[in-house]
Amino acid sequence: MTRTYGTSRGNPAPEPLGGMVLYPVPESVGHARRWFRKFTAPHQLACSLDDCLLMVSELVTNAILYGKADEPWRVRIHWYRTGEALRVEVHNPGCPAHVRLRTPEATEAHGRGLLLVDGLADEWWAGPSRHGGTVVAFVMQRAFKAD
Repeated sequence: MTRTYGTSRGNPAPEPLGGMVLYPVPESVGHARRWFRKFTAPHQLACSLDDCLLMVSELVTNAILYGKADEPWRVRIHWYRTGEALRVEVHNPGCPAHVRLRTPEATEAHGRGLLLVDGLADEWWAGPSRHGGTVVAFVMQRAFKAD
């Protein structure tokens, strides 16, 4: 499911749960996974942590591969609680128009990251980042038990 980036009316304000700024190097993918696991552990997610970690890996990898800037740049990842939902955002300085869902050929080694996100997330979107560049985000509904 894809939609443009924005806020939904009537939803509770997002509660920041964690985030980090990463260098655009392959080792940052593992750092993002470990920190996401650490910062979400106290919340005992009701959704699949493995699915979330896979999506974090895919989006951070894409941000590293496709982020572009003339000056040194970083990848930003933030995760939020909005009611019972978990929202994860990955920001990079790339162009939002370049984010697209592909259907790669069986022989292609790359191009399946957003297909995985599309299949696992309840919702995902891409658009302009508040930091400049692009944000790609996913939402897992009912990720938290109701208070």
